[in-house]
Amino acid sequence: MEPDNQSEKPAARETPGSGRTPGLAGTRITGLIHTLNHGRHLGRALDSLRVCDEVIVVDHGSTDDTASVAREHGARVLRASAEAHRGTYTQQARHDWVLCLLPEESLAETLEASLLEWRLAAREEGVTAFNAGLREQHGGGWRLLPAETRLVNRKQIRWSGVLPEPQFQAETLQGYILRIYDEP
Repeated sequence: MEPDNQSEKPAARETPGSGRTPGLAGTRITGLIHTLNHGRHLGRALDSLRVCDEVIVVDHGSTDDTASVAREHGARVLRASAEAHRGTYTQQARHDWVLCLLPEESLAETLEASLLEWRLAAREEGVTAFNAGLREQHGGGWRLLPAETRLVNRKQIRWSGVLPEPQFQAETLQGYILRIYDEP
C-alpha cells in the first residue's frame, strides 16, 4: 500500500485540468478505482468523477500507461500491495465518504447530479451507504443490472474486495453507473 513515487501531488481538486469543482460546499467525497492495465479506458471513468474532491487509483502492477493516465486526470496513484485487502485502501482517503467505480465504468449525468445534491443535503444519523443503479453496454444496447452499493462511509463499512459488500437496505440514488466494455 505504498504511494507511487510520483503521487505526492496536490489533491485532485486542486490539480489544473482535473475537471473537479474547487470550493464546492457540503460533504466531501473520495473516488476510488482499482486498476490493472486499464489505461485505454480509465480516462472516461476519471472524467466522470468531477463530483469527487479527491480520486485515488490503486494500481495492481499495470504494465501499460494506466498510472500516467491517472496522474494526467489529477488522481493520486497508489501501488497495490499483495498483502492488503482491496478495501483497505479507503484508509488512504482524505474524506469519510468513498465512491467506488470499476475502471470500465463512469457516472451518468443524472447520477452525478444526484451526488451533487446529496453532498449538500442533510443526512439522517446512522446512514452508512448508498446504492447506485447500473446500466451495462450489451451488444448494441443497454441492459439494467441490480443496484450495487457504491457510496460508503469508510469509517463505518469495511470490505475486502474491489467493491463494498452489498447493503440491501441502503437507499438507491437516482441515476446510473454506466459499464462500458471497449472492443479490443
